[in-house]
Amino acid sequence: MAVLTDASRREIWAKWMRENEDPVSIVKSDLRAAFNALDDFMNTNATAVNNAIPEPAKSSLSTPQKARILMEVIRQRFVKGS
Repeated sequence: MAVLTDASRREIWAKWMRENEDPVSIVKSDLRAAFNALDDFMNTNATAVNNAIPEPAKSSLSTPQKARILMEVIRQRFVKGS
């Protein structure tokens, strides 16, 4: 899967800014750079993420299913702080 388009990156960045309720101490361009960098990172490391999934899940689950699992792991570890 390719990196997000500039329009998609702008859309998720703007959505995040609307929904974020916590203080932010950086300017908008620095926040946008974080979105761009993480999208680039996911593009570069997608194979490694997929390879971390054991069989038979790796070959049986769809890409959207794997993405939802990854999102839940990230949410639990870093958003909820468990």
